[in-house]
Amino acid sequence: MITIKNAKAYFETTLDFENDKVATIWEKFKVFCREDIQGEEEKEILFECGVFKFTGEKMLHFNFVRQFTKYEDDEYGGMEQLHCEFLFEYTKEVKRLKATEWSMDYESLDEFFAAVEDLKAFQKVLQLTPIKRELYQEEV
Repeated sequence: MITIKNAKAYFETTLDFENDKVATIWEKFKVFCREDIQGEEEKEILFECGVFKFTGEKMLHFNFVRQFTKYEDDEYGGMEQLHCEFLFEYTKEVKRLKATEWSMDYESLDEFFAAVEDLKAFQKVLQLTPIKRELYQEEV
């Protein structure tokens, strides 16, 4: 059984995060998003892309996120997010790429995934090579 606590470890077993292409990780992330997680009431998936200075310098951030809302005895117990984050060099070619999509805004995961894949930002970034990758899970 996959739990919120072991979600990252489980997902890591399905890929070679440091070597798989971004498109391959996206495909494996979609499969992972369909998996049931113990204690999860709703699947909450986020795709975001944009130029930010979180690292101290402008970089293109390309992020797949699965958010877990935790409940304890039917009371809200917090949230955790599992991030597949890719950082790309800032260039004129990427400076205007920006997108944020939540799965809850769509009727189904299939519709959400299709909408993300149709985004210009998504298609453009899949052609690039990231300079940094991070896979992490955190409380938010």
